[in-house]
Amino acid sequence: MLEELIERVLPTIISLCELMGIVVVVITAVRAFWNYLRSLWTHQACDIKFDLANGLATSLEFKMAAEILKTVLVRELNELLVLGAVILLRALLSLLIHFEMKERHAPKQSTREERDL
Repeated sequence: MLEELIERVLPTIISLCELMGIVVVVITAVRAFWNYLRSLWTHQACDIKFDLANGLATSLEFKMAAEILKTVLVRELNELLVLGAVILLRALLSLLIHFEMKERHAPKQSTREERDL
C-alpha cells in the first residue's frame, strides 16, 4: 500500500523539483541580463557572473534533489547506473560553480610590491 502511494506521488514531486530548478534558472538569467543592461547604461559595477553562478548552483541543488528522489523508483541496475552518472555530473557542475564563486569573492592577497607602494 505504501509502495503504491510512493509510486503515484513521487513522480509529481520529482517533476515539481525539476520545475523549481528550471524556474530558478530562468529568473536568474533574466535578472542577470537585466543587471547587465542596467550596468551598460549607468556604468555602475555589478557582479553579474557571481549572481548568475549563485542562481545556477541553487538550480542544480533542486535538480539533484529530483535525481535523488528518482533513486526510490529505480528497478534495474542499468537505470541506477544512468542515474548515478547524472547525479555525479550535476555534483561536479555544482562543485565547479561553487569553486568559481569562491575564487571570485576571495579576498585578494596583497603582494610585497603592492604593500611597498
